[in-house]
Amino acid sequence: MNIQEIKDNLKTTYIGRNIIYFNEIGSTEEEAKRLAANHVQNGSAVIADMQTGGVGTHGRMWHTSANENILMTLVLYPDCNVNKLEGITVNIANCIADVIWNLYNIKLEIKHPNDLVLSNRKIGGILAETKIVEGNAENLFIGIGLNINQENFPEEIADIATSLKKEFGREFSREKIISEICNELESNCFNRFEYYNL
Repeated sequence: MNIQEIKDNLKTTYIGRNIIYFNEIGSTEEEAKRLAANHVQNGSAVIADMQTGGVGTHGRMWHTSANENILMTLVLYPDCNVNKLEGITVNIANCIADVIWNLYNIKLEIKHPNDLVLSNRKIGGILAETKIVEGNAENLFIGIGLNINQENFPEEIADIATSLKKEFGREFSREKIISEICNELESNCFNRFEYYNL
């Protein structure tokens, strides 16, 4: 993963400006929570080339292979009533779908509330979690898993999972996609909704 390339293509003021990179980690989501407890910079992105304990919704294991996919968790401090974050997962999914369309003219479908689908197979997922204190969202953690260049999947998910490379037979730039996701989220998701106070 070329972290400098990601930074060079950012147009953001805070999303992704601080990147914490791991070659291998148990879970970017858990690391993000640990960093937030130590007041890591708002908009920080925890990125890994490999996860050994990645978790999706309902505690399901998120399968991935090394150096081929996007595994990222953003750390945010919304400081607003948690009810104001309702629907944010779908907004994020729409932003990611817009990025893939704008870069490659590839249309991802959204299976509500948090799955991204291509050719009727899951290509990605979003895990949005909040730390709530007296009704306010003190922290917001946005986990993004997106299958980019993985071609072989475990037998138990081989029929229901896919990637950009598996569908189109070529390599895609993870760095370019990460940069554009950060740009899109800041300009067309978070900054559109003043009540997020991000």
